[in-house]
Amino acid sequence: AEFHLASSLSHQGPLIHFAHLPRESKVPHWVSFLHLGGLRTALYNYIFAKKYGGSFILRLEDTDQSRLVPGAAQSIEDMLTWAGIPPDESPQRGGPVGPYLQSHRLDLYTSTAQQLIESGHAYYCFCSQRRLELLKKEALRAGQTPRYDNRCRHLQADQVQERLAQGLTHVIRFRLEEGVEPFQDMIFGWNRHEVAQVEGDPVIIKADGFPTYHLANIVDDHYMKISHVLRGSEWLISTSKHLLMYRALGWQPPTFGHLPLLMNKDGSKLSKRQGDIFIERFQRDGVLAEALLDIITNCGSGFNTNRVGRRIDELISEFNSSKITTHSALLDLDKLPEFNRIHLQQRIEDEDECNLLIKDLQGQIQTTYTEQMQDKEVLHEDYIRRVLHLRKGHISSLKELMSPVYSYLWVRPSFSSQQVAALTEEAQHIASLVLKLIEEQGEELAMERLSKDLKTLAKQTKATKYKDVMKLLRLALSGLQVHDAHCMTTRICTTQFHAGSWSSKVIC
Repeated sequence: AEFHLASSLSHQGPLIHFAHLPRESKVPHWVSFLHLGGLRTALYNYIFAKKYGGSFILRLEDTDQSRLVPGAAQSIEDMLTWAGIPPDESPQRGGPVGPYLQSHRLDLYTSTAQQLIESGHAYYCFCSQRRLELLKKEALRAGQTPRYDNRCRHLQADQVQERLAQGLTHVIRFRLEEGVEPFQDMIFGWNRHEVAQVEGDPVIIKADGFPTYHLANIVDDHYMKISHVLRGSEWLISTSKHLLMYRALGWQPPTFGHLPLLMNKDGSKLSKRQGDIFIERFQRDGVLAEALLDIITNCGSGFNTNRVGRRIDELISEFNSSKITTHSALLDLDKLPEFNRIHLQQRIEDEDECNLLIKDLQGQIQTTYTEQMQDKEVLHEDYIRRVLHLRKGHISSLKELMSPVYSYLWVRPSFSSQQVAALTEEAQHIASLVLKLIEEQGEELAMERLSKDLKTLAKQTKATKYKDVMKLLRLALSGLQVHDAHCMTTRICTTQFHAGSWSSKVIC
C-alpha cells in the first residue's frame, strides 16, 4: 500500500504530514514495498518531527484494491523500524487519530463526498469506460492533452436519480472552478495553477466506492489535524486542485512543502523496475541503516553543511527545512560502500553497538562455516571483537568477513604438503625456527615484533631467505599463496607443524 507519514508536534503545535511518492499508473504490477524514495520522504518527516518534539505517524493507503501486495503493509513498518525511524502511531501501533488504514475509513470519505454533492461542488458521473477511452484517443489524435469533458456535471437532479435507481455504474467527480488562490510552498515559494483550464473534473470516489488520493488525503489530513504537508514535488501542480476542495468543504488547508525528487546519478528517475531500490534488498546485502539514511540526505539538501558520517541524532539536530532546494537530489549508489564503511567503523568503536555486531557475526559464522569450523573459540566474543577492531576502516560490511579471502579467521587453512614443498625446500627448518620464536614471545605475540624477528632470523641463517619465511607463513595462516596484506597484519596465537603440513589459529 502507499503510505502517508505525519508528525504530531503537540496539541498546541503544528502537525507535519509527508506523502509517499505516487504510484506509477504505467506499471502493470505495482510493488508497494518501501523503496529509497519512500524512505527519504519518511526520513525528512521523522527528523523534522523529532527536531521539534513531534510524533511520527504512519498512514497506509490501501484504497486501490487491485494492486494490494500481500505483506507490503507489514514490510513498510518493519523497514521503517529497521532504518531507525519507527512510527509513533501506525496501523500496528494504533493511536488517537486512527484508524490508520484508509480502507477502514470509507464511511468518512463517503460522507464527505456526499457533503460536496449536496453543496454543488461534486456530482455523479455515469460515463462508461469505453466513452472515456474514446475521449482520450480523440484528444491524442488531435494533439491535445486528454481530459474529461465534464459531460455529467450538467445532468439534472431527476436524471441523476433515474440513473442511480437503475443501478448504473458511476463515480463521483469534484467540480473544478476557476479562481484558484495562490499559495506559498515551503520549498518552491509562491505557486498557482488554474487546473480547471487544463484538466477535467477529477474522480474523488471510484466505482468500487473507494476514494482517490485527491479526496482521501485531504479528508485524512483534516481529521488527523495535520497542519503541514510535505510530499514529492510531482504533487505541486495538484495542490491548487486540493486547495479548491478545502475551500469547498470550508476547511483550513495545511501548509504545503514539496520535496524535490530523488533521482539516479545520471538524472534519470528512480524506478521500481530497477529492482535494487527496495529497502529490504539493502538490508539483505548488509547495508547499515544509518549509512542508507546518510547517503540519501547527503545527496540532497536540508542542512547547512554537507558531510559524510551523520547519524540519526545529528540528522535531527542539524536539519534545516529552509535549506531544502528545488533541484532534484542525484543519488550515486556507487558511493554506498564508502558510507557503509564509515558507519561500520563508528559502530565498532561504540561498545554497545559493537556487541550487537558480534552477535550478528556469530550467527553469520555459524551459518557460513557450520561444517568446516574446527575451533569453537572463533565464536568467542573477545576473539570477534579483536577481529572487528583490526579490520575497522578496511571493510564495508560484515558480510565481507564471510568471503573466502577472510575464511582463515574462522576455519583452519587447508593445504597440502606438496604446496608447502613447492614454496621452499627448507619448510621443516623454517617451521622449527618460527615455532621457537613464537614460543619465546608467548601470549603477547605481535605481528610487528614477529616480522622484525623473522628478518633477523633470515639474516642469521644463511640457508633461509626472508621471502621464503613469509611465503610459508602466509600459506600457514591463511591458506593463500598470493600476498594479501590483511592476512599478515594479524597476530598469531599458535602455529604448529604436523607431518609436513601446517595448522594455525589466528587471533587479531
